[in-house]
Amino acid sequence: MTAIKNIKPLGFPWETQDPFLFCAYHLDNYPEGNTKMGPSSEHLRGRNIGQDFQGKDGWSMYHGSDIPGFPYHPHRGFETITINKQGVVDHSDSLGAAGRFMEGDVQWMTAGRGVQHSEMFPLVNEDKGNPLEIFQIWLNLPKASKMVEAHFKMLWREDIPVINHVDENGKKSTIDIIAGNIGDVEALDPTPNSWASNPENAVGVFTLKMEAGAEWTLPATLAGANRTIFFYRGKNIQIEGRSIQVKSIIEAKADSDVTIKNGDEESFFLILEGKPIGEPVVQHGPFVMNTVEEIQQTMREYGRTQFGGWPWNEREVAHPRDKGRFALHADGREELK
Repeated sequence: MTAIKNIKPLGFPWETQDPFLFCAYHLDNYPEGNTKMGPSSEHLRGRNIGQDFQGKDGWSMYHGSDIPGFPYHPHRGFETITINKQGVVDHSDSLGAAGRFMEGDVQWMTAGRGVQHSEMFPLVNEDKGNPLEIFQIWLNLPKASKMVEAHFKMLWREDIPVINHVDENGKKSTIDIIAGNIGDVEALDPTPNSWASNPENAVGVFTLKMEAGAEWTLPATLAGANRTIFFYRGKNIQIEGRSIQVKSIIEAKADSDVTIKNGDEESFFLILEGKPIGEPVVQHGPFVMNTVEEIQQTMREYGRTQFGGWPWNEREVAHPRDKGRFALHADGREELK
């Protein structure tokens, strides 16, 4: 009996399954930064500034004008999990919280009843390129939790559990455990109101890197959970004797072991799994609720309150170039790394 339910091509954004809403993968080979930590003017020619997603020269400005990224915008009704594989991300929000996180760090933000935040990608290197590689995963909230207070926490790279598996041929697979568990290796706690905070929901978020020729088995989890394997970099793999090419989405049975045999190039994967919430999803841009009426109410409330407004002087907030990794929380607590 096969563990594979479906295989489909990888598009943009990445198609996910309940309880996840979608995943955006950004790989940008940014040039050296200017004094404002943005690209120099000659690099901006020919771009649709403010709405630049075309990937010209291997990178995009997205909604940024001077600095690449996403200037302040609202969210309600779900969570964002931002996994940084390389580069710099600067966070600022309407609660007065802020942070900078880098390679290996993860930010988990519960938007709940409403928050505005910006996510900018400052080009801190003036004398060399500034490559950026991140995932942003949207994890839904159930109706009972959609209006909780907004909250964010950092999962710092030094604290994230990692499995280094060596197969019988001496080939290595490296698994970062961002949510959930693999065997007796458990992730750090997510935000308190997350669907992932209840172990019975079996939410798992893992990144996997496999050496050429490596073999690794993703163990079975909760029957009835959804499981998606995103094969986004490499060449080819085999699962149950079936050859699968890179840039594929593999939907697999959650209650079956899935053995991945890598081909002759290093390969990279994102794995998302979890019990579905099973509620209606009505999305309007950055708002995710259960009914059209709730979306309309959200839009009216945002128009009236701006979810607390924007306490920062700039739309595109970037922290000082020489600032290290940090998180400043709304209650004034600061973490320095």
